[in-house]
Amino acid sequence: MLPRRILQFLIIYCLFIGTLMLVKYGLRLSDYVIPAPAAIFQTLLAEYRQYTLATMNTLTVAVVGQVLSVILAFAIGIVGRRSTWFGSFIKVAAYNIQAYPIVALAPILFILLGDGFLTRLLIAAMICYFPVLLSVLGIMSKPVEDIEHFYRATGKMRWQLEVKIRAFENLSQLTTVISGSATLAMAGTIVAEFIAADAGIGYSIRIALYQSDLGKIVIALFLIGITIAAYQGLLELLGSAVKRAWTGNALS
Repeated sequence: MLPRRILQFLIIYCLFIGTLMLVKYGLRLSDYVIPAPAAIFQTLLAEYRQYTLATMNTLTVAVVGQVLSVILAFAIGIVGRRSTWFGSFIKVAAYNIQAYPIVALAPILFILLGDGFLTRLLIAAMICYFPVLLSVLGIMSKPVEDIEHFYRATGKMRWQLEVKIRAFENLSQLTTVISGSATLAMAGTIVAEFIAADAGIGYSIRIALYQSDLGKIVIALFLIGITIAAYQGLLELLGSAVKRAWTGNALS
């Protein structure tokens, strides 16, 4: 999974660079507008260390934000799975919060919390959690009739067991959703850094934009892409391992 993810990204990135070069030479644009391949390579050599550290900084925030968003999504999904007044209230509150665009909420967070780690973390979690929440709500609200009927008939059904049964029956879907949410967590962190942070690859892109240096932006995109491809590949491997272990325990 991991090598395949990285290979797929490299193919996409090469197509992107090829298209960029076609535009450059087709329209005869100067190196100031779109740098030549040699200039991009020189930029890579010059900025590789600094941009790699910035990308790792962003990835750290994204991973923590994703973990928080998954925990929050599961907590709301488990509480809101029943058609009770409180469950409905929780779901409506979660939906209403998500209705506000992050560009409207971000300035408030920056004013209250500053431009450091915590603000980036909250923005990453806010962008990431809603798709996970929708999937968790859908899974937790749908009974597994045959299995749950047996436990209810024997008087052994508890809410913990109900959650475990529904999660086990939809484990592949949960793994896919959590793996996909990594992209949103990374994007959320970069958005926060681009708006008003003082660290991370999003901040580096903002500086490169002010300098009109497309070469640096292209290098940043490469590092972001290969990092998220590797991270998603690792999440898929972890999900497969959890599924095998859980299935083995369920069958034993």
